[in-house]
Amino acid sequence: MVLWLSAALSAIAFSVASNVRNEISRTDTALEGMRAYYLACGAADRAVNYLMYGPAPWTEPTAPARWWEQGMPLLHLPFPEGDAAVEVIAESSKFNVNIMTEDEVQRLLAVLGLPPAVASQVAMGILHWRAGQIGGLDTLYLSRSPSFRAPHTSIDQLEELMSVNGITPDLFYGGYSRGPQGGLAPRAGLRDCLSVVSAGYAFDINTVNPVVMLAMGVPPSSVEAIVAMRREAPIRQMQMPVIKPMLGPAADRFRVGGYLFYTLRATARMRRQDGKLSDLRRTVAMTVQIGSRVSPEGFRILAWQDNAAAPPLFNVWPN
Repeated sequence: MVLWLSAALSAIAFSVASNVRNEISRTDTALEGMRAYYLACGAADRAVNYLMYGPAPWTEPTAPARWWEQGMPLLHLPFPEGDAAVEVIAESSKFNVNIMTEDEVQRLLAVLGLPPAVASQVAMGILHWRAGQIGGLDTLYLSRSPSFRAPHTSIDQLEELMSVNGITPDLFYGGYSRGPQGGLAPRAGLRDCLSVVSAGYAFDINTVNPVVMLAMGVPPSSVEAIVAMRREAPIRQMQMPVIKPMLGPAADRFRVGGYLFYTLRATARMRRQDGKLSDLRRTVAMTVQIGSRVSPEGFRILAWQDNAAAPPLFNVWPN
């Protein structure tokens, strides 16, 4: 009886110890995730300051940039507690969904892999949603549960496209596809190619998505060459005379740098006690307007994402 009782008590003690250890591990992970989240928020805030005060002062146009310059797509920000990488994505490197022509929408959808008939249907749905006349699609939307109406006005939030007939989560968000070597490669979606704040000017050559370049008529071989170039280092203005012939008829629609609207996507990793970076990452993103005249701070936050998708980053993390 004593032996059986000792075995039972040992089993209970082992179970309790295992549960306590699991709870401690879960708490440590949650704490590390929260710290990484706030580090990412701080990195995004610092990146805003870099965009505002990083370029050379206008009084000395020949002076070198202090922390950031037009066309720089990535900021590596070290902190005592960890490291952060902030992607600086010019909204001008995307199509403005509110002013795109039907032809541009269909070309973009074709590059994203939609068959011509489906691409035509989705393009009609987008045009109808933003400015079309009341018709058959409105009847379709009203027949759904829950029912809704197409606004027939400019799109305020890109996520509205998820309600457009024919647009699926896979088409909107993109995903991953297996490459020839068996590895996973990111596949762009509409959210990577469209914007509601882009002014419709020239595309930033350093952050424009390859899908957008293909939709603009840039030859595939040139797209691959440009992506390889900017993977090595940001493309600078002095290189544009060499690059423009590669862009074909769309050469005049590309430039170095964006305009006033940027999306800053910050990914942070905490530093462990041994000095190495943790594998846990947290990513936040915000869309900002730099040089705002209606805000005393000089910038406006137009959108914020607490749990943004973290795409593959350049090799900026120390080993």
